[in-house]
Amino acid sequence: MTAPAQWKKSSFSGGGEGNDCVEIAKLHTRVAIRDSKVPAKGMLFFPAGTFTAFISSFKAGTAGRDIERP
Repeated sequence: MTAPAQWKKSSFSGGGEGNDCVEIAKLHTRVAIRDSKVPAKGMLFFPAGTFTAFISSFKAGTAGRDIERP
């Protein structure tokens, strides 16, 4: 799989050089995610709709609520 050409860094990056975060890149039908501290280590790819639902659950405060906890 080809690496995306343009990455966007999270607006919630840590202090200093802002490298304590993730970066995302929009592709035609997928979203790529990588760690900004070690971008060459690898990427995760998600279908665009799945990634959108994931982010929406965080914004709504419902992320992880359907996970059973001990």
